[in-house]
Amino acid sequence: MTKIDRTPDKADFDHVTDWVFDLDNTLYPHHVNLFAQIDRNMTAYVAALLQMEREEARKLQKQYYLEHGTTLQGLMIHHGIDPNDFLEKAHAIDYSALMPQPELGQAIKALPGRKFIFTNGSVKHAEMTAGALGILEHFDDIFDIVAADYVPKPAQATYDKFAALKRVDTGKAAMFEDLPRNLTVPKALGMQTVLLVPRNLEETVVEWWEKTSGEEDHIDFVTDDLAAFLGKVTRSDG
Repeated sequence: MTKIDRTPDKADFDHVTDWVFDLDNTLYPHHVNLFAQIDRNMTAYVAALLQMEREEARKLQKQYYLEHGTTLQGLMIHHGIDPNDFLEKAHAIDYSALMPQPELGQAIKALPGRKFIFTNGSVKHAEMTAGALGILEHFDDIFDIVAADYVPKPAQATYDKFAALKRVDTGKAAMFEDLPRNLTVPKALGMQTVLLVPRNLEETVVEWWEKTSGEEDHIDFVTDDLAAFLGKVTRSDG
């Protein structure tokens, strides 16, 4: 059963040697809304590329996201764009909304084993984001959309490539994500799975899970406070 709280048992994670974190809306709270800037940039890119009005471009952008996992993948398939140019323009954003999170940094540092960022964005975006949060130094490596051959999560092949390239034993790994669909494959691979949700929405989350009863088996925990959750995982009972 999914545990919608911030107090996991330390024993639930005692076997974990590799800690895998999504980036956007996972390593920083959803309310920061950094992705809104990226979203606007992607819409502008589609509008300029295809000479569309903004609303028409946004509709196509979201269609590609739903059909292919990322707008980028859809643009590559249907329009043969240069992915590096797209990533550079999409991530040309202001990171000043992100404040240093020393408590989160210490919580990540205290985790036993290796720590990875696994993102559908770019390495540069991950470095800028984690750097602004003051937590970049606590990660061993970043696996981005380029390393994934531009095939985004939740594709099975992308998780398999990550695990093979980084030599991750998925039976001894934990995955932290803000999108439920991106945890389906990790759970099937034997990972402990944790869903990050917006803060102050616990009642909504509980109602949502009740409405999707029987479909949440791929998620082990739900939390709205990553630092506090990790603190419980590494706490010493002695």
